[in-house]
Amino acid sequence: MANDSKTWRCGKYELSFDRPRIMGVLNVTPDSFSDGGEHFDPDAAIEYGLAMLDAGADIIDVGGESTRPGFTPVNPDEEARRVLPVVRALAKEGAIVSIDTRHVAVAKAAVRCGASIVNDVTGFTDPKMVEFVKTSTCGVIVMHAGEVAAPARTHATVQLDTSAAAFVAEKAREAAAEAAREAEKPARRRRGKLLGEPKPEAKLPGGVVQPSLPFGEPEPTSEPSSEQETPAAEQAAAAETVAPAPEATEAASESNDRLAAMMRRSARREEAYVPTSQLRRFTLPDSAPIMRRVMGFLSDQARTLIHAGVSRDRICIDPGPGFGKSANEDIVIQRETAKMASLGYPLMCAVSRKRFVGAVSGVTEAAERDAATFGVCLGAIQAGANIVRVHDAAGFAQFLNGYWAVAKPQSRRAFVAVGSNLGHRCDNIRAAREMIAEIPLTCVSNSSKIYESEPAYETRQDAFANAVIEIKTELAPLVLLDELMKIEAELGRDRSKKAKANGPRTIDLDLLWMDGETHGGKKLRLPHPLIGERDFVLVPLEDLMHDPARFFRYNGVEVKEPEDRVGHIVGELGRM
Repeated sequence: MANDSKTWRCGKYELSFDRPRIMGVLNVTPDSFSDGGEHFDPDAAIEYGLAMLDAGADIIDVGGESTRPGFTPVNPDEEARRVLPVVRALAKEGAIVSIDTRHVAVAKAAVRCGASIVNDVTGFTDPKMVEFVKTSTCGVIVMHAGEVAAPARTHATVQLDTSAAAFVAEKAREAAAEAAREAEKPARRRRGKLLGEPKPEAKLPGGVVQPSLPFGEPEPTSEPSSEQETPAAEQAAAAETVAPAPEATEAASESNDRLAAMMRRSARREEAYVPTSQLRRFTLPDSAPIMRRVMGFLSDQARTLIHAGVSRDRICIDPGPGFGKSANEDIVIQRETAKMASLGYPLMCAVSRKRFVGAVSGVTEAAERDAATFGVCLGAIQAGANIVRVHDAAGFAQFLNGYWAVAKPQSRRAFVAVGSNLGHRCDNIRAAREMIAEIPLTCVSNSSKIYESEPAYETRQDAFANAVIEIKTELAPLVLLDELMKIEAELGRDRSKKAKANGPRTIDLDLLWMDGETHGGKKLRLPHPLIGERDFVLVPLEDLMHDPARFFRYNGVEVKEPEDRVGHIVGELGRM
């Protein structure tokens, strides 16, 4: 939706949805279903995360446990060792980082390392996870993982026999079956309860009832589950100077993990499916019972979080495609995106490379399903989805920029700082202004006067001429930045390694701020991280807006007092 009024508060960041946001998938795992092992090394993962940011991703979703069908659960300590260095490095570069975990100990450690979002595939059904997020300011993603339709009942062929002998034989068989069931009961006990007995619902402070996990009944095991192991996640985080909370750490084993059991059942159901002679009347199952389960769970969990103390504008919802759902059910859910968007929470489309995408596109290899993924995501965006979670962030950014430019006309205000201290300084600035006005889908709406300032950072050079240009643009921030770099090169800016970073230059163009945009990475940071200390930027901005210091402080930028800034303005050089 072109002008969605929803906002999502994630720690110190606030995301608006006048444009869909891209979440790049970063699996720090050896066994993820489409890219397992590619970014398992922390340095490789960090490099890839930064590359996704520089290619157009708004959020990086870091996960250390694969939850593909048939996955093997990962101990929280191992998961922490995988993700914490990556989370810390990306957050340091200004990235909005999401931690994809179902373990509260890992979530705590990641948030302390700089993560701004907790993405819980179990939908915050663990009261300990709810207790944690209510005391933080991070954004939360509530995901539905579970079967959405009851298994089909099978009926044995019945042959009627009215003889007295048959009646007596049937009664004898029933009595024997009952005796066998009674004998099995002690062996079927698990943690003091029969497997068939309902699990009591947990209660949170204030009397709020926490629903049970939506995974269906776990598979029976041959042995009772062991006691919880003593956590060692502290050791992993200690190596990173941050430790997960020990009281929340649990051992994860394939035998007693409910999510793993549900995903194994889902995989077997897909593999065991064979056509039957019974014809269906419709191509897809009825959407009503499926959406009652999915939307009911998402609504209930969102309300549970709100009642626990999590503000509504921190909550995002995700229907969990592929988690316990067949291809038909996933298609039904995607077609009902508008209904889920009507719940009022930011809505995520996380279909990237999933099995149902392969089913509708005919692509067998998961890593080759990106084009089909983009098509499904586009349909979701048109129906109201706000965030798309994709593996190919660079490809989807190109796809979205092309679509958005044509389908959703929308100009946004931005500020560009211009500086020069080589050649004819004022002429260089005026030439840059004229060239900025020629950028596609961009116009110059206002300009400050040209000021002279002391050199900043590298003081042994000539004084600078500086100005700020206000523009309106329909381009994405990274696309606009590329256009500004082209202007620098055309006007003779030397950006080679031999040139000093803050040394003399014919022209310098910095994208300072863009309406509704927050971005991190090596290539671009928005808002510009040094606005608040540059007098040669803040003074020209006073020609374009009232009290720029107050404006940027409101947008989360630390602004220094005039005497503490660098590059002080020393005079005026004329109008643009």
